[in-house]
Amino acid sequence: MSKKEEKDQDICDNKTALQLAQDAVDELYHFRDHYFEHFSLDQAAHKDENVEKKMNECLDTLTSLKDDIPGKAAYLMLRGRALNVLPVYNKESESLLSKAVKLDPKLVDAWNHLGECYWKNKDVASAKNCFTGALNHSKNKVSLRNLSMVLRQLPTKDAIEKAEVVKESVEKAKEAVQMDIADGNSWAILGNAYLSLFFAAGQNPRALKQAMSAYTLAEKDPVSRNNSDLHFNKAIAHKYQEEYQQALEGFSRAMTLDAGWTEPQDQEMRLMDYLNRLTTLQKSQGKMKAKKLQNLCKSITDSDLGPYNGGTYTNQRNVTLTLKKKKLKDLIPGVNLETVVVGKVVCSVTNDEAIPFTFCFVDEESLCFSVTVYNIGKGYGVKIGDSVAIPEPFVQDVQVNYKDKVFSYRGIRVDTPVVLVVNRRKLGIDKQAPTVLALSTLTD
Repeated sequence: MSKKEEKDQDICDNKTALQLAQDAVDELYHFRDHYFEHFSLDQAAHKDENVEKKMNECLDTLTSLKDDIPGKAAYLMLRGRALNVLPVYNKESESLLSKAVKLDPKLVDAWNHLGECYWKNKDVASAKNCFTGALNHSKNKVSLRNLSMVLRQLPTKDAIEKAEVVKESVEKAKEAVQMDIADGNSWAILGNAYLSLFFAAGQNPRALKQAMSAYTLAEKDPVSRNNSDLHFNKAIAHKYQEEYQQALEGFSRAMTLDAGWTEPQDQEMRLMDYLNRLTTLQKSQGKMKAKKLQNLCKSITDSDLGPYNGGTYTNQRNVTLTLKKKKLKDLIPGVNLETVVVGKVVCSVTNDEAIPFTFCFVDEESLCFSVTVYNIGKGYGVKIGDSVAIPEPFVQDVQVNYKDKVFSYRGIRVDTPVVLVVNRRKLGIDKQAPTVLALSTLTD
């Protein structure tokens, strides 16, 4: 049976030409979004090629139905949607969708897809106008989550304004989730919003946990479960939680799902290199010569505790405590309450990224720990020989076994530099500075 005969038969079965056209476009998007339910992962490299073939079939169907579809705006929107199915910008799609919204400004789907076209073309301001325009006609989850995404990319004058915009972005993503709690794409965008909030508003670990919860819920949806962006951004969150095993596995999954995307592989290589340098330096005590190391350890005294020497400490729960000095060997995993440790810096661990600042220090018994410091001001750090005291240290045992490489070490995580005492002086608020993260360049 020819396509014309199929069309005539469907129309006889009470399906209008417009319904047939809508079905064809919906089927195209279903094919794209559920690709890995029908193809094995080794076909990932051919996904765009196969989707493009399906797109051309859809376009042929639309062409055959064109004369039977009432209203030019509807046809333009459907054809524009079909051309917008691929991850790259399509100029013809933008043109068709622009004409559609001019003819019928109430076409919310046309506004949303036009906004996506502008987004793909890196025209953030126009994308925002489209999603806002769609919401003016109808509140919908697609416009809300896309607006959340766009808001985070708008230029801001300073860090304070950036933090406020990101908070607004979180609220828009929450609204999208509330409209359909089963939609994984909305959960993924909410996860990205929380991850951006972590960097824009003081690198609070709570924001990381909220991002991770959203990503976990996104994975329950078969559409978003096989989205390379989701696994990449979740891996970024794992990395900043120092859950490096899960981070590396996430980057690997993103690479598998999108073989042509190089950023996951770059992130994997950088993280592996960082772990290799960190463990090598920690194991070798900063590669410091024995005599120098011995003298450095002997130079540690209680006076290096600065204000924590027999003094008090107000923790993040706003509780004032008296701290007891302990040796590194006596620390336990997790938060060591009412405890302070002190040591001397033997090396810093260079990192392609500014976050976290990492160094290794030793105590009087020459035991060496790594220390990761978050939310530290640009250009600030510690140098070899500095004394560092850390109150209520949060200790992590890191174990990584990935691609025949094994990394194992114990380290201390510090969420803000202002709790540190360096060379007997407590660091000031000027040493703290938030940093904004760039997420996946594909969708966010």
